Amino acid sequence: MALAFPNRSRSYDDVRRRVRFVGHDGMIEVPFFVETDALIPAAGGEADFLAAFDAARATIHDVAREIYGSARRTMYVLTAADFR
Repeated sequence: MALAFPNRSRSYDDVRRRVRFVGHDGMIEVPFFVETDALIPAAGGEADFLAAFDAARATIHDVAREIYGSARRTMYVLTAADFR
């Protein structure tokens, strides 16, 4: 099955400074994280990072699909380097 993102929810992890979101491959839930360095603005708080995630959601999902297709892991952390 292809990776899909039917659930639009996301949350901010202040300790690790990243946004969490979930993909689904059939019935399998696949956790993803985007480091805040990969989001614009590069500085800010939770609301800023979640808004930046929402603005770039389509691109983030495309990158997540690409990385998921290249290697299977228990979780994925997307960094700024993944968006270049």
